[in-house]
Amino acid sequence: MVQIWIDADACPVMVKEILFRAAKRLKVQTTLVANKRIRIPHSEYIKAVQVKAGFDVADEWIVERLNPGDLVITADIPLASQVIKKDASALNPRGTFYTEENIQNYLAQRNLMDELRSTGAITGGGPPTLGKKDTQAFANELDKFLTRRLRES
Repeated sequence: MVQIWIDADACPVMVKEILFRAAKRLKVQTTLVANKRIRIPHSEYIKAVQVKAGFDVADEWIVERLNPGDLVITADIPLASQVIKKDASALNPRGTFYTEENIQNYLAQRNLMDELRSTGAITGGGPPTLGKKDTQAFANELDKFLTRRLRES
């Protein structure tokens, strides 16, 4: 059975709400992992894990427990790369799946932007605010993924 793992520290509230509804409706175990306490609805299918503070601690916790076929919700591209290497799926909150075919491009773009920021060539440059269109794209991709996986099991 597929399990959903959420890199929850930076996961938008609307995305969490979609995931909570899906977990309850489809009876899919969903685990939020964060460096701080996270409020979750009461459900036997939803749990939150608080890990110690530190760089990539939540990411490492997820990767250690992840099984092939699981789904990780994250905007963290290095984490997505590790997820793909473990034969699992990674979906960002804007509704884009990271895949073997596109992850190297995402990593290269991320590294370039980090380098440009560190040299002062650009400042800021964070992603735009998550909008309704993004949230709908996420919900649609999540639904397609879970429908396909539940039919397979």
